Amino acid sequence: MAAHILMIEDDKEMVTLGKLILEREGYTVSAAYRGVDGLAILDEKKNEIDLILLDVMLPGMYGWEILERVKQDESTKHIPVIMLTARHYLEDEGETVKYADLFSEYVVKPFVVRDLLDKIAKNLPHPHAEK
Repeated sequence: MAAHILMIEDDKEMVTLGKLILEREGYTVSAAYRGVDGLAILDEKKNEIDLILLDVMLPGMYGWEILERVKQDESTKHIPVIMLTARHYLEDEGETVKYADLFSEYVVKPFVVRDLLDKIAKNLPHPHAEK
């Protein structure tokens, strides 16, 4: 069975591209453009989601707040989270250090697709279905 990735990202083009790339690699993808919608999908599909790609800068609710909620919930805290941001590490250094124990990877956009795919594969709790 294909691994299921939840992508929470407000950039519609990034979501479209991300879904295309991830689905081509054999993943199932759910997407949300706002944090509250991402949390709703996670609540509905918590037993199906294998990994979360989470943008730091989201309207209404920062990715760090979403990350905290995911990791405080007993039913979702095991799900690996890869943070996505257009900001460099030093711009978010305080938050990055504060939340370092909660996320698996920190990826700066634009990123090399193969690097992101490698990080996803590395952080999945079980092997995903091959093409």
